[in-house]
Amino acid sequence: MSMAEVCCDSAVVVGAEAEARARARAGRRRRAGVEGAGRWNATATAAGVAAEEAATRKRRASGGEAGLVVVAKRHGAASVAGRRREMEDAVSLREAFAAPADGEVAAARCDFYGVFDGHGCSHVADACRERMHELVAEEMGARSPAVAAAAAAREPASWTGVMERSFARMDAEVIAGCRAESGSCRCEGQKCDHVGSTAVVAVVEESRVVVANCGDSRAVLCRGGAPVQLSSDHKPDRPDELERIEEAGGRVIFWEGARVLGVLAMSRSIGDAYLKPYVTAVPEVTVTGRSDADECLILASDGLWDVVSNEAACEVAQSCLRRGRQRWCAEAAAVLTKLALARRSSDNISVVVVDLRRGNAL
Repeated sequence: MSMAEVCCDSAVVVGAEAEARARARAGRRRRAGVEGAGRWNATATAAGVAAEEAATRKRRASGGEAGLVVVAKRHGAASVAGRRREMEDAVSLREAFAAPADGEVAAARCDFYGVFDGHGCSHVADACRERMHELVAEEMGARSPAVAAAAAAREPASWTGVMERSFARMDAEVIAGCRAESGSCRCEGQKCDHVGSTAVVAVVEESRVVVANCGDSRAVLCRGGAPVQLSSDHKPDRPDELERIEEAGGRVIFWEGARVLGVLAMSRSIGDAYLKPYVTAVPEVTVTGRSDADECLILASDGLWDVVSNEAACEVAQSCLRRGRQRWCAEAAAVLTKLALARRSSDNISVVVVDLRRGNAL
């Protein structure tokens, strides 16, 4: 039996016939290459588009292009989802938020800024963005010129009352209504009380900065190139917070860090009804006089502060300020979010930078 006969049993052809078939296949490939060049190029282009779309999705998932940047004369903000699948942060930028109604005498101007870091869903942070400044304005008595004038001269203790009442009303609203306003809300009705948000807000007046904080977002003042922290993070293992939780009958359990009942990694928040009274919505309030050395105020969620120190944040802001660009606040906010991403922050990142230089007074 010849080699060809043996190999035919396995559908393999050798010898002269195999060479002829190989030449025929090569000819067909050459002809197909000329006639179908357009088709192959189209396929390659489609593949390139698909690859670019995939790369875009990856950049968006990492916060590369899904971020929000707000540019204004007195402030700037940047917010990115980072390495989280969902965006649960919200920012509020309200210039002259306590303006009087038509026909009323204007009181001293003041602006409102806030960063809200949601957890469980975004709707509590979204509600804070839409309502918190209104509640603060109401508690300030902004609609009454006489009361508004008195507000401009408030003592620190008076500001504490304003903020505590505002936060309490905000907390009651989100608990009572489960304000799922956005179409992206994904929480189930029976788990709505598991949703909450931090809140760090600042009212910037001509002579003072009032900060109220509830949670682990943070406010830092850059003064003469040095950071001045205007809020304290509410962590469950902070000695005074730990004592308060235990006196209320709760426990702090260390599960990937200190957590209230082993669940929440902060000791104060808006919402989170299922953890009351261990997790409270009572804010801590500071009132700080402005000085000629003040450069800017930075409000940010823990997605920034987990990986960037107060000193580094002020250095970045100063660097952007020295460039002399008109919209340096927005640039500083964007650079800080990029720095947090480069340092592998695992959370949403939101940053607000407010210009406090006297030459840019309110």
